[in-house]
Amino acid sequence: MGRTGDKVFSGAAMAAGILILVVLFSVAIFLLVQALPTFSAKPADLTGGEGFFSYIFPIVIGTLIAAAIALIIATPIGIGVALFISHYAPRRLAQGLGYVVDLLAAIPSVVYGAWGASFLASNLKEPYAWLAENLGWIPIFAGPASGTAKTMLTAGIVLAVMVLPIITSLTREIFLQAPKLHEEAALALGATRWEMIKMAVLPFARPGIISAVMLGLGRALGETMAVALVLSSGPLIASLIQSGNQTVAAEIALNFPEAFGLRLNELIAAGLVLFLITLAVNMVARWIISRHKEFSGAN
Repeated sequence: MGRTGDKVFSGAAMAAGILILVVLFSVAIFLLVQALPTFSAKPADLTGGEGFFSYIFPIVIGTLIAAAIALIIATPIGIGVALFISHYAPRRLAQGLGYVVDLLAAIPSVVYGAWGASFLASNLKEPYAWLAENLGWIPIFAGPASGTAKTMLTAGIVLAVMVLPIITSLTREIFLQAPKLHEEAALALGATRWEMIKMAVLPFARPGIISAVMLGLGRALGETMAVALVLSSGPLIASLIQSGNQTVAAEIALNFPEAFGLRLNELIAAGLVLFLITLAVNMVARWIISRHKEFSGAN
């Protein structure tokens, strides 16, 4: 009976793994087949009249900028909160903070979008005006500042709040799994708590931190409603405090319900581009993790 159970479980696990590969391959084939008419169409027949590259380039740049802003803000905060919960906070406070972080991950994205569009944007008008006036010589803060503050920087801040629970929760669990003997040995040798974290916890958790950041990046790249509520479509811009630009996911979500014919193929082609970007990001992340795994301290 034991061997039969092992065979059944092994077969079920293998079937589940194969199913994931089949679904992924099917999605890729669907996107490619549906996007082919876009690549063979005349440039004048596509949005903007200058070809698919001219159409997709601004929104790809907008997607990458918004995701980069989100990670720049959320990664250090998430790691810091995770360290506080796992190694500094009293047990009762740590449990309460852990519950709050988990609850933040359960809030729907449309709520974050409404918060960003109605509350956050209205409170960022004056800071954006100050940035344009005092730091306008930096290209990313060049004015004039948007009067509505519904800009790429605002969208990035909203995305940072959205991915923060993911990064915090995963890194917290990784920190809690750090070998206690390593931590106690470092403390016994006279290391301070921070020195112990640097020597025993962070090296062990490095692959997990990278994985958490990549999961957060995937959430930021694919987010639709929050970005759609905050941003307004416009041409490619260099400043983060001016109105304009859009992300791939939000572009698809806003235009897909009314699209037909070649426009529908164009949006599916945009989805194919986002699929390839996400695939490339995950492949790079797996390469980084495998490269540093042997030096993680987990051995």
